[in-house]
Amino acid sequence: MVNVKVAAIGTVLALAHGATAVCSGFNFAIGNVQRLDARTNRWFVYNTDCKQVDGLTISSSDNPCNHGIFGCSPPPILFNQYTNSFSGLRYACRQDKSSGKCGNDIISVCCRNDGN
Repeated sequence: MVNVKVAAIGTVLALAHGATAVCSGFNFAIGNVQRLDARTNRWFVYNTDCKQVDGLTISSSDNPCNHGIFGCSPPPILFNQYTNSFSGLRYACRQDKSSGKCGNDIISVCCRNDGN
């Protein structure tokens, strides 16, 4: 009986974790900067199921706005465009109050295809 309860609890937890979704109505979500070490930063791009699908890793002294994957707004700087590294499609990005988070990565902007 104990094994059945443990299995049931594990199933419920797995389903709850798999149900994570962010940026409803958008195609992608971009997380906040992750400091991998003193010299390296990374931004993850997620699909709406929080699966990492793209991203940018650069030196902490580099500007992410100068690498072609993200377009940036004037100050205060936010990513306002995402260009998919694999397809070249561009997506317009904006903040969304209900964006959520993927794991511990708080989503900074949500991105939707702008037709380009």
